[in-house]
Amino acid sequence: MKKICLCFQIHQPYRLRRYRFFDIGNEHYYNDDFQNEEIFQRVAEECYLPANRMMLELLKEYPDFHISYSLSGLVIEQMEYYKPEIIESFKELVATGRVELLAESYAHSITSVYDLTEWRAQVAMQQAKLRELFGVQSSVLCNTELIYNDEIANEAAAMGFKGMITEGAKHVLGWKSPGYVYASNTKKAMSLLMRNEGISDLLTKHFSSYGSPEYPVTADKLLNKVKWLPENEDICVLYMNYEVLGGSNKKESGIFDFFRALPRLAKEQAIGFATPSQLIAKHKAVDKIAVNNPISISGEEKSINDWTGNVLQRGVIDKLSEWGERVRAIQDRRLLQDWLYLQSADHLYYMNTSANSAYSPYMSAYDAFNNYMNVLSDFLLRVEEQAPSSIETDELNSYQQTILNQDKRIHELEEEVAKLKAEVKSKVKATTSKASTSKASTASKAKK
Repeated sequence: MKKICLCFQIHQPYRLRRYRFFDIGNEHYYNDDFQNEEIFQRVAEECYLPANRMMLELLKEYPDFHISYSLSGLVIEQMEYYKPEIIESFKELVATGRVELLAESYAHSITSVYDLTEWRAQVAMQQAKLRELFGVQSSVLCNTELIYNDEIANEAAAMGFKGMITEGAKHVLGWKSPGYVYASNTKKAMSLLMRNEGISDLLTKHFSSYGSPEYPVTADKLLNKVKWLPENEDICVLYMNYEVLGGSNKKESGIFDFFRALPRLAKEQAIGFATPSQLIAKHKAVDKIAVNNPISISGEEKSINDWTGNVLQRGVIDKLSEWGERVRAIQDRRLLQDWLYLQSADHLYYMNTSANSAYSPYMSAYDAFNNYMNVLSDFLLRVEEQAPSSIETDELNSYQQTILNQDKRIHELEEEVAKLKAEVKSKVKATTSKASTSKASTASKAKK
């Protein structure tokens, strides 16, 4: 039986406020709270809430229906702050036992290509957040924008992941099909699921495009493409932004009706659904895939050029890479939070000069770069204040560790003091009680 692996990516960055050169050193708050809330609330009402309600109904109605989500830590934070009911709706989805929450980097960053230490920390943070809120932990990693190469696979395997989802890039697959499970070229135990670009694009590019030769896109049309995949190609990974539901495809386009019909018609055509973990557990890898240069979901080339392709972006990445170790050595919660928010891939994407992003809040890529660098300059001044560059990183780490050890020892001593005080209090109470009993006994004897 052919299986559809339906995966949705959900992320919202913290967009930066207009931060001018003269703000550097004077203003240390960077986020555009008004814009962030306005956009989140709109997307929540158009997509997250109605889509989750619909998916829950479909899960209850169709026992074979399965879904997967890749949620960044930043979007979870915003859900908690702006609309906690979305978190509750995801808890309901997870409780069905047929929804898998995938691992990804907390800030939806591209640190996997320039700072693996930071990337590992962010993945661990996102997993901790999923355990805290939903009580789950995935064995499958869905890296930011499906970025993947052999080195990333090695790191993911070292972190305990069993599989990854990446783009079924033609120049990587060659004559091979994305309809199978593959293995990493360097880690045989690391299974790879490849996104089916052609069928995924029916929803991401063609659904609301009246001029497309694929228009109108119906559930029957999509399922027929899956059904008539070559024999033994039993896997079809559909990966897309959740905002195809109500965002890029408005409610009026019929997108919700499309998904309501999908599991019903799939059942009639003997097509099932599965999560990434289920596919990896059931199917053995048919071959290895070698990827030396990073690939992604983006563009015709399926490269990472949308985030690293020009001198502006590379300049930012060089700065982030240069300062990462020093920032991580600082035990300042506010600084670490700002650092995390500044890592979002969105900031680099806004600096893309090869294409105008419809999602960019800036007039141009240069405007995005200037604003970001102003913010980063102020941030690095704050870092410099707490960890002067004259101090070697090893020395700084040692100093911070000493402070941590001292704090730990102080905490232990405080606990010991509290314990001794409790013991003394208990002994005093017992002595007082005994004295009172003895006094009462003596008085009683005197009366007699």
